[in-house]
Amino acid sequence: MLTQLQGDQLPQWIKAVRADDLPSLHTFVNGLERDLAAVTAGLTLPWSSGVVEGHVNRIKMIKRQMYGRAGFDLLRKRVLLA
Repeated sequence: MLTQLQGDQLPQWIKAVRADDLPSLHTFVNGLERDLAAVTAGLTLPWSSGVVEGHVNRIKMIKRQMYGRAGFDLLRKRVLLA
């Protein structure tokens, strides 16, 4: 489903998980079902937010490196100049 964008198979997979005796997967499926439309779209559509997530991760890393050392101005310069 993940690599071939076959999100339409998700309901069958959820039924198969419900039929098995795997409590941890039941909890995972409960979380998926809270927003099933978004999960199905994420498994079906070709768009990805990976680039944005990479930038957010990079900025958070810089922020953690600078914790307690300087204020927002230096953080802004490091983010913009990196």
